Formats: sequence, C-alpha cells, structure tokens
Amino acid sequence: MDAIQQRTKPAGMTETGLKWIALTAMVLDHVHYFFGFTGWIPEWFSMVGRIGAPLFLFCLVEGFTHTHSRKRYFARVYVLSTGMSALLFLMAFGGVLVRPDGFYPLNGMMTTFVILMVMWQGVDWLEQRKLFPGLAAVILPLAWPFLATGLSVMFPALMNPLGFLCYSFVPMWGITGDSSWPVLVMGMVLYLFRKHRKTQVTAFCVYYILYGVVYMGLMASRLPGFSWGQLFTEYYEIYGILAAPLMLWYNGKRGGGHKMLFYVFYPAHVYILYALSWGLYLVLN
Repeated sequence: MDAIQQRTKPAGMTETGLKWIALTAMVLDHVHYFFGFTGWIPEWFSMVGRIGAPLFLFCLVEGFTHTHSRKRYFARVYVLSTGMSALLFLMAFGGVLVRPDGFYPLNGMMTTFVILMVMWQGVDWLEQRKLFPGLAAVILPLAWPFLATGLSVMFPALMNPLGFLCYSFVPMWGITGDSSWPVLVMGMVLYLFRKHRKTQVTAFCVYYILYGVVYMGLMASRLPGFSWGQLFTEYYEIYGILAAPLMLWYNGKRGGGHKMLFYVFYPAHVYILYALSWGLYLVLN
C-alpha cells in the first residue's frame, strides 16, 4: 500500500513546501536586517532572502484563487496588517518602542497583501464585466497615496488622522520597502498570468529583469563609483528571479497542515528578532 501511495504521489513541491522555503529565506533576510548593525551577519543572508517575497506572493495568488471564502482569507490578513501598521505608526510618529539608535521595523508585507487582494478582486470583477466595482477596486488603492497627500495639503488639520488611517485601516503603498510599488507590480504580474504557469513565470522573469537590472541599474548609476557588477553585490534585487524555478516546480497541491503558520509566524518573528536586536544593542553599547 505504501509503495502504491509513493508511486501516485504527485511530483514537484506543494504550496506548503514553497512557504517553508520562503519562510527560511525571509528569516535570513530579517536576521541581516535587524542585526546588521553588529557587522557580524554576512550579506548573503539578504541575497538569499530576495526569493522570499516572490514566493509568498506566488502562494498568495494560489491561496486567493482557490480559497473557499475570500472574505475570511482577506479578513485574516487585514487584521494582522492593521495591527502591525498601527504599531508602526506609533513607532514612526510617537517614538514608542523605538530602539535606542532610532531603528524600528518597517516590515509591511501584510499591507502589500491587503492592497493586492483588493486589486485582484477588482481584476476579477472587470473580467465579469462589473465595470464600476472593478475599476474602483483597482484604481482607488493606487490613487490613495496621492489622494491622502492632497487632502493633507488642503486641510492640514487632517494630517494626523489621515496619517493614522494610511498606516492602519486604509493602508497605502509607498516608494520603498515591502509595500512599495515594485512589489505591487510583481503581485499584479503573478495574478494576471495565473491561469498559465509557464507564461506566468516567464512574465515574472521579464518583470524581474526590468526591475532588478534596468530600473535598479538606472537608479544606482546616479551614485558615484557605480559599476554594473554592484547589481550582484550591493543592489541585488535581481536575486529574486531565482524564485522562478521553484514556481515551476510547484505541483498545484496545497500540502499538509500549517494553515495558520504564516499568519502567526510573520508578526511573531519580526517582533522577537526586534526585541533580541534591542537587547544585543544594549549589551554592545
């Protein structure tokens, strides 16, 4: 019987397997992020970590596409995003729980997930010819940073309330970090081509070359002493493209257990690593 089960077991990697790889890469990246001030953590920790975000977005696309309840799926991510973002607001603007050197965690992947799921639902509505809700769901999240900025300029009294909203209940994307526009574009590419795996991965690779080589190269070329080799040593977003073979290896199966793993692990490891880095900072200083 065991032999029969082994022969019929689908080849490739399940979604759970991909998440474990992504979690490992993410932890390495965040160890470098939180403990980089020591000079003890090698740069390759973050190089390996570049595959984490693409794999998580890939798994999110699969989860959002195949979940039995998008409302519950969205709600779990939204609650975590709101809590972490509200704490980030207090750190950034209230100085609450900020490490003595002024450092505080800017991890905003949950915010990106929230924004993307709204936009993905809009894409589905547009495919169903529900034009008004579809356009609203796609355009409003993109326009929100500009709208909030404009309202703050016209009505200065709204600056603090709008700032809190942007960091909590109505999250917005930014220029850099986990919730930046390059991550949103990557998520949209993965979703738009989700029905054809090889096309999806090819589009992902094209995007990553445009982002990791062309865009990063043009931005970094403005800095003194720039050389293109630095795209592999200092400005190494291109390493995220190494997630592509793992995406192709995915066998379309969910895998066993660990349903709530990411939802618990993500905020827990961020704040545990932050607390440990704070303690080590005090010891070293």
